[in-house]
Amino acid sequence: MDTLILSRIQFGANISFHILFPTITIALGWVLLFFKLRFAGTGDQKWVEAYRFWVKVFALSFAMGVVSGITMSFQFGTNWPGFMESVGNIAGPLLAYEVMTAFFLEAVFLGIMLFGMSKVPSWLHTLSTFLVAFGTTMSAFWILVLNSWMHTPAGFEMRDGVAFATDWWAIIFNPSMPYRLVHMLLASGLTVAFLLAGLSAFRWLIGDRSNGVRATLKTGMTIGAVLIPLQILAGDFHGLNTLEHQPQKVAAMEGNWETGPNVPLVLFAIPNEETRSNDFEIGIPNGASLILKHSINGVVPGLNDFVAEDGTVQHPPVAPVFFSFRIMVATGMAMLLLSWASVFFMARKKRGVEGLPKPLLWAMVPMAFSGWVATLAGWYTTEIGRQPWLVQGVLTTEAAVADVPAPLVASTLIVYLAIYAALLAAYIGVLFYLARKAAKGEPLGPRIPASGEAQVTVAAE
Repeated sequence: MDTLILSRIQFGANISFHILFPTITIALGWVLLFFKLRFAGTGDQKWVEAYRFWVKVFALSFAMGVVSGITMSFQFGTNWPGFMESVGNIAGPLLAYEVMTAFFLEAVFLGIMLFGMSKVPSWLHTLSTFLVAFGTTMSAFWILVLNSWMHTPAGFEMRDGVAFATDWWAIIFNPSMPYRLVHMLLASGLTVAFLLAGLSAFRWLIGDRSNGVRATLKTGMTIGAVLIPLQILAGDFHGLNTLEHQPQKVAAMEGNWETGPNVPLVLFAIPNEETRSNDFEIGIPNGASLILKHSINGVVPGLNDFVAEDGTVQHPPVAPVFFSFRIMVATGMAMLLLSWASVFFMARKKRGVEGLPKPLLWAMVPMAFSGWVATLAGWYTTEIGRQPWLVQGVLTTEAAVADVPAPLVASTLIVYLAIYAALLAAYIGVLFYLARKAAKGEPLGPRIPASGEAQVTVAAE
């Protein structure tokens, strides 16, 4: 493999590892705020138990995300210098905005959130939790602004091969940004929902019947059941936006080679780029036209429209986009079935968590990481689907890669993969270690009195 392919794999490996952890922290910060507000409103210690356990997961995930993010950012210089040389006037300020609006908030208030529950006034700790959650969301906002601009660039002009901003409002709110932001925030919510339910189900199955486990298991499945229909709707809108601005990506997602009406929805096939057709195709007649154009006669773009006269292929590699899209959709359907079935059994006869059948609880454990699977599959669909462009219509991936010997890139890639595999195994191991430790009843911290209890204690003294 040449330097271009190896550099793409290396950056893909880095971002794949990195994205796992912000996907958790973005939504988990808001879930922790929910736990804190529920405790403030009810005085029930189960919400403190839930907070104390899950703030450890947040801290671990946050640390992993920061470290992997720093490593990834260096690759802009080592592997992709052409990116900053060409569009650094746009990318640089957007990354700086993330630091100024997100990292400052997190750096100032993270310590209070993690260690200050029993050391500062309750209102200050709650405020700190809110500001950290807001900071993680702002971080996602700016990163997705840059990423969406790379897909649908706007508000700039090119001078001697360098992009210069002409309208920052158009850059920030580029055509795909709102759809991409909503889709990612919902993906984060679903990731956390199933992680909450999965680890809580594991604790329940090994004998932990604490109120905190009941609360988090019910919370996780309820969030999942609410968000998954919204994600399906947001995904549909995002797909229509992609069809408008990147039709070649949608053609690859659908495995559609010829432009025309009455295009089937291909459930399974093996795309063959040599014959420019699908092998072993199974589909629903007119399905793609109905979904994408809301009419069975709707014309859906085909991949053969994106081949130059000299034979140069101008669409992304079909198989990775085609299969990653189906993995994302299949995972989403599994989320829908599991969350709705769980809510049904919990609501039936108002039995709550006790109403969940044991097979359903066992299914939740591996589904704890289903959000990761769906997020990565969606990310691969999006990013591979942009090829051969790094910035759509502006900068090709090949033009941005560094002139580095392939063996050097290969050696660092092997080191990255080995380290990331070890860190990921350690991370998952620590999560289940924390779950087993909590299930044994080991205290997570001192008891925190509710506001009413505190006032009574002060009056008595």
